[in-house]
Amino acid sequence: MRQGRPVPTGLAVALFAGGLLPAALTVASPTFGWLALAMNVAVLALCAVDFLRAPRAEDVKVSREVEPILSSGTRNAVHWVFERLDEGTAPLRVEVRDEPPSTVVSTGHRQSLTLAPRGSTRLTYFVTPPSRGDAHFGDLHLRLSGPLGLCARQVRRPSAQSVKIYPDLTALSKEALTLARSSDAPSERTVRRRASEGREFESLREYRPGDDYRHIDWKASARHAHTLVRTWQPERHQPMLLLLDCGRHMAGKVRGRRKLDHAVDAALRLARVGLDAGDVVGVMAFASDVLTFLPPRKGHEHLRLITESLYRAEAALEESDYGRAYDFAFARQTRRTLVVLFTDLVDPDASSALLTRTLALRPRHLPVVASLLDEDVRAAATQVPEEVQDAYSRQAASRLESEFRRTATTLRDAGALVVRAPAQGFGAATLNVYLDVKSRGLL
Repeated sequence: MRQGRPVPTGLAVALFAGGLLPAALTVASPTFGWLALAMNVAVLALCAVDFLRAPRAEDVKVSREVEPILSSGTRNAVHWVFERLDEGTAPLRVEVRDEPPSTVVSTGHRQSLTLAPRGSTRLTYFVTPPSRGDAHFGDLHLRLSGPLGLCARQVRRPSAQSVKIYPDLTALSKEALTLARSSDAPSERTVRRRASEGREFESLREYRPGDDYRHIDWKASARHAHTLVRTWQPERHQPMLLLLDCGRHMAGKVRGRRKLDHAVDAALRLARVGLDAGDVVGVMAFASDVLTFLPPRKGHEHLRLITESLYRAEAALEESDYGRAYDFAFARQTRRTLVVLFTDLVDPDASSALLTRTLALRPRHLPVVASLLDEDVRAAATQVPEEVQDAYSRQAASRLESEFRRTATTLRDAGALVVRAPAQGFGAATLNVYLDVKSRGLL
């Protein structure tokens, strides 16, 4: 309907309601009934006139500006740009409503504004996608108020638009990574790498008090007539494979987001750091079968491919087949590899299968198992029950925590590394383990 449809304003409704008073007095005198009818007819006529004089759809140009790629778990700005095309001189009152994707949390997607006779106006609202995937914006709806303020013209502007929701890419900047390692995980102590650690020779420098005597280069010291020590850096071009469990255990939510979303964010941050360090990084997403696999490569273009392959990853309500995933991943991978598995270690049945296949990677590869700490489960395992239901909850939570400790101990005793951290510091804790592996030359 190009000309729009009429929508009475609150003032018109109040005037119609005012006509009920003489209508109620009709029992006293029929004259009041005629008065009520005259009032309602007059208000109706004024509304009709106001609608006809209201701005038309072609008098206002509006467009939506939104990035084609949004970040999950963060606020993303959406902009409206308004421009008046008529030649009127009076301010124009407009109410706009957007149709954001139903899967996102939106703030301010319905606003009112006044347009000046000339120039353009820009408004902003925000959307927060809780998870990754594809999303679709609908049309824009405008209410153009008439000069009397009794009736508005409502029009629809076709503005359907599709966007992609990626993991939080803002966390991949170097400044954010530095902040993450220092303050994002207060429960995890950030690893400090000494300049002498690593296995790859970097340079020579003058001896300083406290340096290890084993790092003194005696031949170079003799040539230069003063003591020089060798400095080392972590080796480059080492392979790292990130495995993401997309089974039913990762479908649960922690802090309002699925466990898999937290795992994907941490995996991308780890991939970025590994690629910046010169390593080759591969990724696999799996459940009962392999969903996505990218063999280890290097370079920033490979990071884009990793992001593209993970943004649609969803947790399936099925058991994960760790054996099939490992067999597929290492069918052609012969070099010693740092294997980081993002999964959940609370199910004893699933953990037994994971233990068997993960421990089989030793000693050829170095496995790291990264699991989210559900703070609600830990709190339930330690709280004092006040009711019978609380006692059952504590028993179940305590059993889950006990199963995790047993599985983690078995993995560590066999030479694997285990990471467990709350959602807020999960990415930082995983990064710290990687930095520790590199600085100590464990790979």
